[in-house]
Amino acid sequence: MTEETSTLTGQAPPPVREWPAQDLDGTGVDPVLADLMREGPLTRIRLPFGEGWAWLATRHADVRAITNDPRFGRAEVTTRQVTRMAPHFKPRPGSLAFADQPDHNRLRKAVAGAFTVSAARRMRPRAQEILDELVEGVVRDGPPAELVERVLEPFPIAVVSEVMGVPAADRERVHGWTRQIISLSGGAEAADRAKNGMYAWITDTVRARRDSDGDDVLSLLGAAVGRGEIGEEEAVGLAGPLQIGGEAVTHNVGQMLYLMLTRPELGARVRERPAERGPVLDELLRYVPHRASVGLARVAREDVELHGHLIRAGDPVYVSYLAANRDPEVFPDPDRIDPDREPNPHLAYGNGAHHCTGAVLARMQTELLVDTLFDRLPGLALAVPADRVEWRHRTMIRGPRTLPVTW
Repeated sequence: MTEETSTLTGQAPPPVREWPAQDLDGTGVDPVLADLMREGPLTRIRLPFGEGWAWLATRHADVRAITNDPRFGRAEVTTRQVTRMAPHFKPRPGSLAFADQPDHNRLRKAVAGAFTVSAARRMRPRAQEILDELVEGVVRDGPPAELVERVLEPFPIAVVSEVMGVPAADRERVHGWTRQIISLSGGAEAADRAKNGMYAWITDTVRARRDSDGDDVLSLLGAAVGRGEIGEEEAVGLAGPLQIGGEAVTHNVGQMLYLMLTRPELGARVRERPAERGPVLDELLRYVPHRASVGLARVAREDVELHGHLIRAGDPVYVSYLAANRDPEVFPDPDRIDPDREPNPHLAYGNGAHHCTGAVLARMQTELLVDTLFDRLPGLALAVPADRVEWRHRTMIRGPRTLPVTW
């Protein structure tokens, strides 16, 4: 890959833009991403770590096309130092995030049963029970309460741990590992310690469940290894990102609640029309910037033309779901929260083969959190001015670090 990448139309390739790691407060669009969206549908970026530059697609149609196109793969990313936001990049064999077909389907099949609509439906009463216990503690202690600490963190941790099959005695330790892994602070040594600890624990657990007939993820993986359908190393690589994925619910819902509690008309809509909360949640999922920068790259397997540019075989390509969700051609007036937006084909959970495995489970938890908090805490409101809400810094997932509320 060279700076002299040619185009099919004779125009110069777009300039390479630096995209530094930034600590962003609130729910606004990253200003670098906003600039890139204005420059055109296909730009080039250099992120803080890795080597070289990468293409970036920001339009809804292009993001959908690339994520469904087998000419763009993930496996090669594991063998290269592609420009990236994460300082510590050591992908493990078996990770769904980096698997191309046919391996992707083979690996996903091993855990698919735990993440179906029917599985989420079966899990819902237990999830509600977990949430009720947490909220009951908040009600008992009275206002004010720190919602992230009391509810938004422990609830998804408990639900994901039940789905994964993490024993109660190990949950706080596992959460400590996942929290460090997604952090940009602490350095490579801290990240490596967390990864080594978590993956060693997963390895021991998968081995212990090779003969299990349980329906939790770690039991399903252990049984799949026992049947020879996947390797042990693949099972461990599968389990890690699924465990880490629970962090996203905490911070997505934190942003959504912040918006509901700082926009009176939106809060009133949620309180007064509970049967119509579903479209509101979809619109907020479209709107909130759930991550910093971009996620994982793909690599072009052959030359591909897009918007008159030649993406050469071997070029890394990023898509921005955040930008796609603000594409004015698909979402008129995209910077406005419109609870009645219809249709709303947001890509908050990704697209294509790498669509979020736990999307159904995440949506179920989001619904329960919003319903339960607004129904059990009448008059729910921020306990501090909006500008005193503290936001997470040095992390790959955006969201409020604290959310003090009263009711």
